[in-house]
Amino acid sequence: MKNTNAGIQSAIAKGWKPNNYLTNMSMAHFANPADFVATKIFPICPVAQSSSYYYKFSKADLARDNVSRKPAFGKVQPAIMGQTDDTYKCEVDQIIVGIDQIATLDFQRAHAPGVADPRRAKVRFATEQMLLHQDILFANNFFKAGVWANEWSGVADGASDGEKKFLKFTDANFDPVNFFDARKKDIKLSGRRTPNKLCLGVDAFNALKNHGDIIERVKYTGSTANPATVNEQVLAQLFGFKEVVVLESTYNSAGIGGENMEFICDPAGALLCYVTDAPAIDEPSAGYIFTWDMLGNGQHVAFDQYEGEKGTHSEFIEGLMSSDMKKTCDDLAIYFKECV
Repeated sequence: MKNTNAGIQSAIAKGWKPNNYLTNMSMAHFANPADFVATKIFPICPVAQSSSYYYKFSKADLARDNVSRKPAFGKVQPAIMGQTDDTYKCEVDQIIVGIDQIATLDFQRAHAPGVADPRRAKVRFATEQMLLHQDILFANNFFKAGVWANEWSGVADGASDGEKKFLKFTDANFDPVNFFDARKKDIKLSGRRTPNKLCLGVDAFNALKNHGDIIERVKYTGSTANPATVNEQVLAQLFGFKEVVVLESTYNSAGIGGENMEFICDPAGALLCYVTDAPAIDEPSAGYIFTWDMLGNGQHVAFDQYEGEKGTHSEFIEGLMSSDMKKTCDDLAIYFKECV
């Protein structure tokens, strides 16, 4: 009688409530995968050993004119091409997530789709944790004050000659196009490459996007059907960069039981740099992400799933990651702090 429509209606009238979870929606605050940026900025360089060396050739020797006039009946001295080395070291980071096999039975039997199934949810959780951790490593190693030798500070008023200061992006008198043209010239002169990427914190991007000088340059490019907008592609074209990237991944900086949502990368910061598209032996790059295949399966971010102890009816998802996010050339980058 209880499993008939009449029985169910009678039970509901007496206060019973269905205990099946909805399988077509949930409140899961997973991030947009496109928000994670660590591997979008600097090239990944797979390595066979967890730590080793790489060559560094002398920029001074490569850029010097070493050609001289041949003396009669003689020869010039051999040119010097200096070479040193530097090191990397990939450390292993890990996450383990537990699954209660008994608790998941109801979801399996109900054929719960997507992350409504606890097992699938925790697989996605472990995957996102790795992406989040990579962005935190990126921020700590590349996107903060004190990392790069060439660092500029935003100020509320003018700076004297020789100071590495600039008017904040929010100042109406700030001239963004001429400013970045001058910084491109600086990097070209010191590093022999024109910077190709501008990485912007959220507030720095919004300040540039809404700056009067930028709006003035694009306001006549739109139409009623397609109004003029300022986005990353527009800024890249205006400034002459291959790419402008907005760093907008978020995280909870509080401990367990607390919540304090912040942007992982400084919202008021910016990084201008030259990087290669892929590892190269005859070209410099401001930074690299050295990655080590710790399990021998070709992946620097690897996952495994294994059973818990007998009688616990549990299983675990393990995530492993091994990398070294390393600044490799100060001459090819400028960090801007306090842009707004």
